[in-house]
Amino acid sequence: MSAACPPQSPAVAKTEVPLEGWCPLLAATFAYWDNILGPRVRHIWAPKGQGSLLLSDGEVTFLANHTLNGEILRSAESGAVDVKFFVLSEKGVIIVSLIFDGELKGDKNTCALSIILPQSELNFYLPLHSVCVERLKHIVRKGRICMQKGYSIISMLTSEIVPIMELLSSMKTHSVPEEVDIKDTLLNDDDIGDSCHEDFLHKAISSHLQTCGCSVVVGSNPDKVNKIVFTLCLFLTPAERKCSRLCRADDSFKYDTGLFVQGLLKDSTGSFVLPYRQVLYSPYPTTHIDVDINTVKQMPPCHEHTYHQRRYMRAELSALWRNVPQPK
Repeated sequence: MSAACPPQSPAVAKTEVPLEGWCPLLAATFAYWDNILGPRVRHIWAPKGQGSLLLSDGEVTFLANHTLNGEILRSAESGAVDVKFFVLSEKGVIIVSLIFDGELKGDKNTCALSIILPQSELNFYLPLHSVCVERLKHIVRKGRICMQKGYSIISMLTSEIVPIMELLSSMKTHSVPEEVDIKDTLLNDDDIGDSCHEDFLHKAISSHLQTCGCSVVVGSNPDKVNKIVFTLCLFLTPAERKCSRLCRADDSFKYDTGLFVQGLLKDSTGSFVLPYRQVLYSPYPTTHIDVDINTVKQMPPCHEHTYHQRRYMRAELSALWRNVPQPK
């Protein structure tokens, strides 16, 4: 090997994630800066079975290393997380990286948690950027604790990254279009009373506006659920509609933090459990609308929602700090 050649990267551990349908995400990576060898990729997550659309491990490693180049002199406040957005036209990809300081093997290192998408998906991804970044930031908070304790963080990262892949996959097929046709909404009905009680619709729209356009619509009939979703999306901007999701007919999606409006199906018993943690982590309070029994429930206003959200986050991180086992 020539002296000018960089050292060969060792084989990188990889997790292939089975998903329903096509995922626009090419890969997610966790990398760190080694003071001797430079940027190193610790783990790769990639959707399974997407054939030629996937990058090779070598290409993913090259791209992940790119995110840490130039970070050796990084000067940031303790606990700071820098969000970097790269558009690499020559490679045909976009990379979103969260750069942060962490501890690996007892040494402080600059680390990067990144997601890689095709450049052709830029317009699809941009409306969802803040949703993904906020979720990745919370992953970093939890990851720092695991690293500080000397505990392997890969299993924790896997449990948090897979839902982001599932979110992007579901949004690719079921996101609300930028323009909503009024024919698809309840406002097109000759007699709104045939579809739902008029008072119920008034309450649903009023509460939807009071919670900053964030609502979850649940029910047993997907057509009825989606009609309410389209109706509420009339009161959103085009960018906010692209952060909203219709329900699918055969099976329900999971609730996803950060979306504006989402439709979800009840299970075979006619029940639906809204996950408290994920709802509380949404940037705004949420309106819960049940189209089967025509009920509208509303979370506390924004200032109370933010207070409870931060309090719950601190409690979750404190519990994680106490409960993460020390390495043997």
